[in-house]
Amino acid sequence: MIEFFTEYGLFLLKAGTIIVGIMLVLGLIINAGQKQQQAIPKGEMRVTNLGDAIKERSQVIQHEVMSKHQFKQAQKRDKEQEKAKQKEEKQQLKALKKADQKVDSGETASETRARVYVIDFDGDIEASDVESMREEITTILSAANEGDEIMVRLKSPGGMVHSYGLAASQLQRVREAGYKLTIAVDEVAASGGYMMACVADKITAAPFAIIGSIGVVAELPNFNRLLKKANVDYEQHTAGDYKRTLTMFGENTSHGRDKFKQDLEETHQLFKSFINANRPQLELDKVATGEHWYGTQAKELGLVDHLKTSDDMIIEALKEKDVYAVKYTIKKPISERLSVSFSRGMERLVNRLLHRSSRQDLFK
Repeated sequence: MIEFFTEYGLFLLKAGTIIVGIMLVLGLIINAGQKQQQAIPKGEMRVTNLGDAIKERSQVIQHEVMSKHQFKQAQKRDKEQEKAKQKEEKQQLKALKKADQKVDSGETASETRARVYVIDFDGDIEASDVESMREEITTILSAANEGDEIMVRLKSPGGMVHSYGLAASQLQRVREAGYKLTIAVDEVAASGGYMMACVADKITAAPFAIIGSIGVVAELPNFNRLLKKANVDYEQHTAGDYKRTLTMFGENTSHGRDKFKQDLEETHQLFKSFINANRPQLELDKVATGEHWYGTQAKELGLVDHLKTSDDMIIEALKEKDVYAVKYTIKKPISERLSVSFSRGMERLVNRLLHRSSRQDLFK
């Protein structure tokens, strides 16, 4: 049995060495590509009228399922509606110009058609999308008018505390600027993902979306005993009692473990305080246990406000407002894109393996 564990430990060390080697190679590739990055534009902002996009796709279906006469009639109705919309917009512009010229008269102009700006956040452990989201929010806030709204289609299982803290702070900018913020969760908003979601004026979720996980976790393996059996010495020198509390290769102490647990508890308290400040109606003792719930359960607990998909939200908004998808794409060197793809792929693989091994409520 001891031989088995020794061989298994050596296998882990070899595997770790290979992984470290791969990461070093990727690091060299990234560093080499950074010189090219300066010559590449930082990013590109794309704005898509979702109403027009949906209409175009609908016309494709209509062309196939309708007779020629029906299709022509449908197109005629669409053109008439578009003309009426353009006429209304012209009248609103004239009214606004008239109001500007007659400010002292006390006349008020009719308001322009309100807009909903839709942005997407697909979260990983490092909340990498925050760089794009901050540009999107900055651009929207510089162009938005009174009455406009922002909707974030959020998907995130959480990750690093500081990264998701920054992401939540970016969303707070919307609230502080006086615009309504809606978070739509179709799949998952857990841990740091829910930290972001709770900032919103309104949270919607699909019935089977995963919500909650208001907790903090940290874990690491320790190879100290294995190193001792292999007669390998490991030294670590620090200045400050708590510069390192737990380590992978050194001998951990109860003193270090207590401090590590204390840090986790303090972080959890900060997390709960943030949730309480943004959603004071929640019973924290009931929901801040680290558990997660599906959308219907989350609605009962008050973690979300409505059960609805983002698609339904957009279609509903289109009845009275113009809806635009805003996406800022950061252009990165191919070396960096490959390294990010590799990292995310490994992250998804590990998460799937852990999920399959620890969860039984799967559709099979």
